[in-house]
Amino acid sequence: MNNLDFDNLELDDSIDDMIATMSAPGTDFAVTSKEIEGVSYQVFEKRESSLRGVYAFCSMHGAADFMVYEGERYSFAEGIQEAWNLAAMLKKKYNVKKGDRIALIMRNYPEWCISYIAATAMGAVVVPMNGWWTTEELNFALDDCGANIVIADRERVERLKPLINKNTLHVIAVRCEGDQPDGVSHYKEIMADFKDQPEPDEEIDELDDAMILYTSGTTGHPKGAVSTHLAILSVIKAWTLIAIADASVQAQENEKQGMASEATPPQPATLVAVPLFHVTGCNAVFLISLLIGRKLVLMHKWDPTRALQLIQDEKVTGFTGVPTMSWEIVSHPGVDNYDISSLVSLGSGGAPRPPEQVRLMTQKFPKFVPANGYGLTETNGMGAINSGTNYSIKPGSTGKPTYPIVEMKIINESGEEQRQGDRGEILIRSASNIRGYWNQPERTSEDFVNGWFHTGDVGMMDEDGFLWIVDRLKEIVIRGGENISVTEVEQIIHQHSSVMEVACYGVPDERLGEALSASIMLVPGTSLNEEELREHIAAHLAVFKIPTYIAIQNEQLERGATDKIFKRGIREKTIARLGL
Repeated sequence: MNNLDFDNLELDDSIDDMIATMSAPGTDFAVTSKEIEGVSYQVFEKRESSLRGVYAFCSMHGAADFMVYEGERYSFAEGIQEAWNLAAMLKKKYNVKKGDRIALIMRNYPEWCISYIAATAMGAVVVPMNGWWTTEELNFALDDCGANIVIADRERVERLKPLINKNTLHVIAVRCEGDQPDGVSHYKEIMADFKDQPEPDEEIDELDDAMILYTSGTTGHPKGAVSTHLAILSVIKAWTLIAIADASVQAQENEKQGMASEATPPQPATLVAVPLFHVTGCNAVFLISLLIGRKLVLMHKWDPTRALQLIQDEKVTGFTGVPTMSWEIVSHPGVDNYDISSLVSLGSGGAPRPPEQVRLMTQKFPKFVPANGYGLTETNGMGAINSGTNYSIKPGSTGKPTYPIVEMKIINESGEEQRQGDRGEILIRSASNIRGYWNQPERTSEDFVNGWFHTGDVGMMDEDGFLWIVDRLKEIVIRGGENISVTEVEQIIHQHSSVMEVACYGVPDERLGEALSASIMLVPGTSLNEEELREHIAAHLAVFKIPTYIAIQNEQLERGATDKIFKRGIREKTIARLGL
């Protein structure tokens, strides 16, 4: 099947049928209704009461590899035991109680996963923060969530130092050498006295808060999206169902073709290149691995050559990242020099994958199962999935809503549900949705109505029930999977004394999906160049929020009929001028 006939492919419903069979009444994945704050949701009948139940289960994987990082190797038993040790230390040394927030700020180190497990297992609320954030951005989030316990690596500790006294922080420094100021303790030193600690025993209800993930919004500062244990458990179980259904369908297909199934299949392994502080990395990559016994191969930073070496050495079976990453793997000039025969799944999210890439990937590596998905921080990554043959047929679609716990509909401006083929705003209702935004009840009530999350994305359902994203209502630019609030960047640019007007907007980018562009009008009699403006922005915002393209002019920015800045027109002219 080296040369697929794309014109004659037919949609494949086999995985949908398998999921329906596996979630039928009386099965392990059967669903039932649960009312939460007056809204009825579909939930799995058989479910843990908290994430700690998942962690206890995954310890059954025992000596199997849990995490691999730059020569370090942790079994599931070792990883879970270290998490219990950390939970005991946090309780005894820092008096952490149920509901306390613990901030987690570091690159993809093993300690990230261990800290997440420890915090949520003891009833605390884990707050993974963006590792790119500046001191100013970290200050806002720490003030907002009220966390005074922070677990961070060396780079982040340096950014936190100006905040230690101001915020009365207790910082636990991971992989950080040398003397540190008061308020900073070395992870290894404070953990030395905590060995072989028992599993935490705090009572946790499934509707208790488990995690706060910050997501860029349209009002400037990011919003804290609060997930309960039930929301995250729903995601883990739904994706586990999909993974088992996919494996079962593949086994049936192999049997039809006379291929014998392996008596002891190899341990699944995933390459972790996306940040764990994003919903994809945390939920779809990290947490589901606990249930299915999948090995996490952690990368220090993204590098396609290093990725190929790790895929070969660790027999990686799957990979999920922004489309750029998977494309850089399959199009690498030295790809044929590596044995990547173990790799069977290439997933993507955070940005649309160009249809031509899907076609070329499938033709060059027919064994790969390409996949794409649609989900948001507010839905814990749940939404729609498109994979395999269906993705080859409809590469521009994000797939069908994730059965059996996701409901999805398209509405017009009047709130009426649209017919197939008509555009409108995408709404999602699911037990996997967050319960709301931290300290923002008004914004929560705006975005969540009768359980339906208003995504701000414009889409349509085609005749086969596949979702297509066609536009965005909110002023968000998604650059390589990172959400950028246009308003936040505009506010920082406006703070420069030479800026009279500013308009920020997204433009197409072949590699990252979108890039941020800014058009500036100067205050009369002043001067400002691109380098100076970039330095100004970098002092306040993470580097990925600095515009790729900057246009500076003395004239007023283009206006529309209502005399407001005509951002759409400016964007169209910028795209034409840059030849994008």
